[in-house]
Amino acid sequence: MGKRKKSNLKWIKETLELDQDHRWQAPEGYKIFVAGRGAVRFDVPQSWHFEVEENSFWFADKKPPDDDCRLEVSFNHVPTEQLQDFPLAGILKKIAREDKRDVIETGDVVKLKRQTARIVWTQLKFIDHQADPREAYSRIGIGLGSGVQCLLTFEYWADQAEAQIPIWNTVMNSLTLGLYIRDPRTGLAFPD
Repeated sequence: MGKRKKSNLKWIKETLELDQDHRWQAPEGYKIFVAGRGAVRFDVPQSWHFEVEENSFWFADKKPPDDDCRLEVSFNHVPTEQLQDFPLAGILKKIAREDKRDVIETGDVVKLKRQTARIVWTQLKFIDHQADPREAYSRIGIGLGSGVQCLLTFEYWADQAEAQIPIWNTVMNSLTLGLYIRDPRTGLAFPD
């Protein structure tokens, strides 16, 4: 008897027609990304390339290898009783301290408070040695709330910071955790 092949499929992408009176809204030039029925939601530039990995999703300004920046997100469901005292800023500082790249500058921790979530992020400036040495930034964010923990990273060249920082700000300002969508065609959301 042969072995059954185990499927590694974790994500299913589905395209649906929106109802005429749907409630989805994003700033001009942006689209809405939703994962896990609303476990994680944020706005991302409309023209960006999208890819799915086994444990994460990522966007790039252009299809690789021609891309200049990359935004990646992963998330997990966690018991809500573990969320209240979780030391977000301390964990973020530890991640920044342990970064193995040639880090030349570490920013302060920025804290964002939402009604149902806590979000922290920081910035690292590093030298990318993969081709010609070039300065780059990595912004790392952790969100925790409504039974969801997410990790976001955004990497871009230092000489493109002026164009990329507003994108990060839009992602962070629109980041919503655990607001589940019962019917994606309408965009109507309810907390579980």
